[in-house]
Amino acid sequence: MVIRGFSVSLPFTIMFVVPAIFVMLLPPLTIQNTSPDFPCRPPNHNSYPFCNSSLPVSVRARSFLSLLTLPEKILQLSNNASSIPRLGIPAFEWWSESLHGIATNGPGVNFSGAVSSATVFPQVILTAASFNRTLWNLIAKAIAAEARAMYNVGQAGLTYWAPNINIFRDPRWGRGQETPGEDPLVVGAYAVEYVKGFQGEYGDYGGPRDGLGGFPEKRFLEGTDGGSRLMLSACCKHFIAYDLEKWGNFTRYTFNAQVSVQDMEDTYEPPFKSCIQDGHASCLMCSYNEINGVPACELSDLFETARKQWGFNGYITSDCDAVATIYEYQEYAPTPEDAVARALQAGMDINCGTYLLRHTQAAVEKGKLTESDIDRALFNLFTVQLRLGVFDGDPRKQTYGGIQTSEVCSSVHRQLALEAARQGIVLLKNEKNFLPLTASEVESIAIIGPAANDTNILGGDYTGFPCDARSILYTFQNYIKNVSYADGCRDIACNSSDGFQQAVGVAKMVDTVIIFAGVDLSQEKEDLDRTSLSLPGKQQDLVLAVAKVSKIPAILVLVGGGPVDVSFARDNELIGSILWIGYPGEAGGQALTEVIFGEHNPGGRLPVTWYPESFTSVPMNNMNMRPNASRGYPGRTYRFYTGEVIYEFGHGLSYTNYSYKIISAPDKVSVVGELYENYGKDHFHIDELPSCEKLAFSLHVSVFNEGNRHGSNVVMLFSGGPKGFKGSPRKQLIGFERVHVKSQETTNVIFLVRPCDHLSLADENGQRIIAIGAHVIMVGGEQHIIHVDN
Repeated sequence: MVIRGFSVSLPFTIMFVVPAIFVMLLPPLTIQNTSPDFPCRPPNHNSYPFCNSSLPVSVRARSFLSLLTLPEKILQLSNNASSIPRLGIPAFEWWSESLHGIATNGPGVNFSGAVSSATVFPQVILTAASFNRTLWNLIAKAIAAEARAMYNVGQAGLTYWAPNINIFRDPRWGRGQETPGEDPLVVGAYAVEYVKGFQGEYGDYGGPRDGLGGFPEKRFLEGTDGGSRLMLSACCKHFIAYDLEKWGNFTRYTFNAQVSVQDMEDTYEPPFKSCIQDGHASCLMCSYNEINGVPACELSDLFETARKQWGFNGYITSDCDAVATIYEYQEYAPTPEDAVARALQAGMDINCGTYLLRHTQAAVEKGKLTESDIDRALFNLFTVQLRLGVFDGDPRKQTYGGIQTSEVCSSVHRQLALEAARQGIVLLKNEKNFLPLTASEVESIAIIGPAANDTNILGGDYTGFPCDARSILYTFQNYIKNVSYADGCRDIACNSSDGFQQAVGVAKMVDTVIIFAGVDLSQEKEDLDRTSLSLPGKQQDLVLAVAKVSKIPAILVLVGGGPVDVSFARDNELIGSILWIGYPGEAGGQALTEVIFGEHNPGGRLPVTWYPESFTSVPMNNMNMRPNASRGYPGRTYRFYTGEVIYEFGHGLSYTNYSYKIISAPDKVSVVGELYENYGKDHFHIDELPSCEKLAFSLHVSVFNEGNRHGSNVVMLFSGGPKGFKGSPRKQLIGFERVHVKSQETTNVIFLVRPCDHLSLADENGQRIIAIGAHVIMVGGEQHIIHVDN
């Protein structure tokens, strides 16, 4: 989203980067513990039918609509919906952000009252690396608790524009860090857990899960009635095929994503379908870009699919100023009034920005738009507000009115942030079991690299003010007595080698060296894609210079959300271990020290393929997932990519070893019955099968911990279709579970395999089919063949 007109007050900007003694000299803040304004306030405005909570939501919404004039209706079509004083309706801000904690990006949130900070969890890409649904759900619940607490004192809204569930298609994408990665199944699963946790709905997890240290499954989020009531509103964005900021002559405002129906069906749509069908999201955000020549906010066919086929019950917002781009940048509409009219008629309900406020009246007057089109949009908006309890009177007397500000930055939430960082950190290399270190044997340690002493590296994009921001260097200084530090480079860009000599000198004086390298928001963020997959500037030279003088192999810690080509370090014996910590959140330093010194056994896995620098020759605007050998196009993501990798999707080491065995699975799946209209000689069409559910089966996997350390392990189940079948993925993830396995013990995992979902693929017409023949089920090095026939 475009962030316009946002500024951070000076006291909050400097609190985390200057000594505490200086902060004490700042003028004291005026703390106001207020409450949100609300409609239906007695005694003058609580007698309207829309205030009667015993009536059906639809009746109340239509009652409210019937009382509004056309100008009043138009004033509701912006994220900052205007007040209606004659009805006692206060202004309503739809735009708040909560990607991995309450963020400052949206105008619906402010930190200048009773609450001055909120828990900053790891950036989504690192949280996704835990492959732990329970963890994802608990984080969403914690963020929701803090959001409601802030709402209760007038510092936040009720509608939040998260999660970002676009596929991390290209490693250069600046916002890939905000997503759960490249796999549609994982991204969809994350969406479901986030939305259910955030909105107050619970799922049936089933099966073994990695323990989370006693974090409560249910707290005060009880009381929802079948999903009709909402604690808060979550928004699945950006709908759809949005994953380019700036590349070459392309920008997100003008980019026309050419997407095949095949790729739309099996890559771009599935996360949104899961978010709506299974997560019951109450908001969709349409993106800036065009899809096959049509602006995303005018995709009436996809909006209709979401509502009629997937069961979407909520509102559709534009990304900020996305309606304006239809006319001003894309020149798709001949006039501003046409842009407004077409977006509303397509099914969009509200505009982030002022474009609808400025042009809707004229669109009606010129006959391009009817009042009934506006009513349709407002009905969706009012329905969500009603489900949130906005028209039920004093929010302090409602279900969630008792959530106190003590929930914000609570010890439970901060411990959860630590656990998320622990479970997400990925051990990429550990030559000769170099890690973990034994703290008592480490006499001195050198920390090298500017990222280690920068609290800003902890959060990534869409971040708020952390409860207790401590640099990674600070945590090491509290862990080991003799810690030396040198930045080596002034910043992540590392355009100068002026600091190398000092860094090398420090490294020579100690017995253990940890080097921090990678990327930060100066290299990747919203509106900024990367141009290289190598370490920025002279970072590689710094790493090699320091590693060369280290008395024992150095440890390399990589920060940032996007993949990095570190083949120079992967293949270098002077570097004993490599860890990726992403943007680890406010407790990231503590989590890293626990991993390095063996207090936590790492178990994270990469949720995205790490490509070599040569991948930058692949056009970023090519949306095709499948390779094209004749054109030298290697395809994208682990499912289709045919080129070299630095680290593959799902890679991640541990301080112990695990072995797998498929102990129960069928050898055959038969589709019995008449020949169907769309039956081909080598496949079945899913739509023609009498019952997909009857084909489902359980598959049992045992996981044995071969080592002498307890640990948690991500069990990843893949399938591969018959060889030579056109368009078939090389393999695809069909299930994952994170389980705790004690040393020398076995844990069993049960996967439910649904052939229509897990053994199918999309054909060139965008139809789901199951290939007839041998399907391979893979877990670790184990394989099992299942034959599909009729």
